[in-house]
Amino acid sequence: MRRIRQLVASSVIAVSACVAAPVAAEAAACAGADSVPSATTQEAHATLCLLNEQRRAHGLRPLRLDGKLGRAARAHAEDMVAKRYFAHESKSGATFATRIKRTGWTKSRRSYTMGENIAWGGGSLATPRAIVRSWMNSAGHRANILARDFRFIGIGIAAATPEGGAGGTYATDFGG
Repeated sequence: MRRIRQLVASSVIAVSACVAAPVAAEAAACAGADSVPSATTQEAHATLCLLNEQRRAHGLRPLRLDGKLGRAARAHAEDMVAKRYFAHESKSGATFATRIKRTGWTKSRRSYTMGENIAWGGGSLATPRAIVRSWMNSAGHRANILARDFRFIGIGIAAATPEGGAGGTYATDFGG
């Protein structure tokens, strides 16, 4: 029997579904942490580096990139920019849990936990460092970043804002 629990805090929604009872470098070491998003993947790697620094500082193992979670996160960040909205639920009504499930990420898992953080910023507020800092200053976002249950992450960054301006729109999909 699957139980689903929803936690809503700020702009963070985390869903857990369970069937059975189910890793500090210097911030300067994260190349690209102060870069405004572009068409490269450098900012996604910097975001992962910064998130894992936070986790290590709190005695947690690092998150590992997952291709399916990455596809879901990238598609959502790009969709928010293309369709000019900012929400966990897409314009078509798909929740992050639905988007992750569509990738097949949950199929081979007897139990799983999923969560999502989203953010956007322009100028210096669009850098991975600024985004991670804002998430760590928000209780709900921080809870996702520091959740022991999360072991995997997908990071999507679109090089624009939902308002159509220069900047970056971020989606991180967590799984455990």
